[in-house]
Amino acid sequence: MILASNLPLHLWLSLPTAAAYALTALIGPRVAPAMGHRLLAVPWALHGLGLVFALFGPQEGAVRFGFAPALSVTAWLMLTFYVLEQHWFPQLRTRWTLASVGAAVVVLAAVFPGSALHMEASPWLPLHLALGVASYGLITAAVVHAWLMTRAEQSMRQGADAHVGLPLLTLERLTFRFVSAGFVLLTATLAAGWLFGDSLYGAQAAWRWDHKTVFSLLSWCTFAALLVGRHRFGWRGRKAVRVLYVGTLLLLLGYAGSRFVLEVVLGRVV
Repeated sequence: MILASNLPLHLWLSLPTAAAYALTALIGPRVAPAMGHRLLAVPWALHGLGLVFALFGPQEGAVRFGFAPALSVTAWLMLTFYVLEQHWFPQLRTRWTLASVGAAVVVLAAVFPGSALHMEASPWLPLHLALGVASYGLITAAVVHAWLMTRAEQSMRQGADAHVGLPLLTLERLTFRFVSAGFVLLTATLAAGWLFGDSLYGAQAAWRWDHKTVFSLLSWCTFAALLVGRHRFGWRGRKAVRVLYVGTLLLLLGYAGSRFVLEVVLGRVV
């Protein structure tokens, strides 16, 4: 009882949140779209509440962050965009895959809660983190729409119904809007790290050519090539989706991958 009473509130919320996501994954796609929207809204709201308590916990002036919280916030932002789109496009169905991802990242963040980052170290640190996480969320939303677009294209070729709920051209337009917005925020994140690296992390941890920097810059170049190819050469379909997937993988390796190696493989608290 003593151990249970000492558990942080966000860990108490993790179990019902993961269970609600799992329930949504099981029955959400089988019910009417309106009911599926309501089902997804419940774990999404619990997830957001848990993130508030997890990131801004009892340590005043600090937030807990790491590879798992980064993935959890990214997934929640992606689901936020999807929940909003379900309001604007009622025919958009609840996907069991997205709810399953939500359940997985909630459990992962509960197991690996990250370490404390002291916000008073620099007034720019909250902005830097917010820009970075927002760019992750937008790019992930673009990946979801690209995946839906691929399913729709495959179903059209086979003469079947993909049950996506949106026209193919609408999915394509939304995909590139998310990519463009994510690219702008990623650019701002990298610029902030370069310009204010000393005040963000100290002189010894300022801008340096480590794995995080290299992968992040490679992802930026990949997204830039995708947007240029789209506007100059008309890239679309499978070619554009593949470039998007490569850029997203590089972006995930840049922060989440690097932090995973440091926290889990090497056991360092950073």
